[in-house]
Amino acid sequence: MDSKRNNKLAGIGLAEVMLLLVAAVWGGSYAVAKQATQQLPVLEFIALRFGLTFLVLLPALRPLFGAGARRGLAVGGLLGANLLAIFVCETFGVSLTTASNAAFLISLCVALTPFVEWWLLGQRPARRMFWAAGLSALGAAMLSATSPAELSVGWGDGLMVIAAFLRAVMVCMTRRLAGQHAMPALTLTAVQSGVMALGAALLALAASPAGGAWHMPPATASFWWGMAYLVLLCTVFAFFAQNHAASRSSPSRVSLLMGSEPVFGALIAAYGFGERIGPWGWAGGLLIVGAALWVTMPVRERAGRAAVGDTA
Repeated sequence: MDSKRNNKLAGIGLAEVMLLLVAAVWGGSYAVAKQATQQLPVLEFIALRFGLTFLVLLPALRPLFGAGARRGLAVGGLLGANLLAIFVCETFGVSLTTASNAAFLISLCVALTPFVEWWLLGQRPARRMFWAAGLSALGAAMLSATSPAELSVGWGDGLMVIAAFLRAVMVCMTRRLAGQHAMPALTLTAVQSGVMALGAALLALAASPAGGAWHMPPATASFWWGMAYLVLLCTVFAFFAQNHAASRSSPSRVSLLMGSEPVFGALIAAYGFGERIGPWGWAGGLLIVGAALWVTMPVRERAGRAAVGDTA
């Protein structure tokens, strides 16, 4: 009993640590994906990325042959379709706007999730969640520009806003559907990857001109190293971790912890690619990290109140 209380009081468990690792991995994905989409059309790139992911995860499909497979496939298909919409909007958005604007706008997921959670799950988040979400959105805005005047709105920006909203919906849907299937997180990830690969391939074929040929991926080492990074870390590990954590934590906590993604992206851009980030940007990064840590505080408070009334 004491160990369980200590874990609750700590506020940060394995699920939260995994989400922070996902944020770090995804923070480095923008530059890799942008370079890859310069060598391969966006929809074909998505189909290749998630087709390879599906092949890697084929052994994880074994639970689908047991009882409840039909329900698991339905849940995985629904979540996979939502993820496909996210990645189509996000990948096209990144290609049509600046990396800084993309980082800011996708982080609006943090600010949108409490409202989506209220709408879909009927659970009004604590007031602190709204304040923390606002701080995270403000921090992301500061991180993405050296001054407020540099923010602009375009087609790419609009797609990133849609992707941010769909990310918030994804977190809440995963939480809502968690009890409606018995699939392990890795199996769910495999099903989602298959749905995304097939969906992206069909969209690519539908969007190609009559008689258009499917492009062969480039044979360069940099492209395939980047694809390995995106498949193994940004997709296999990240989706597994997100599916695992989303069913064990509140949607608002998941999104706020994932809101640290732009901070990791800034660090990788600064120290890995030589991008210069001014004091305004670093101050915004600290706001995001502070909001992500602040979101664990209500857990401590609830745990403390529970401990006072617990006589076991």
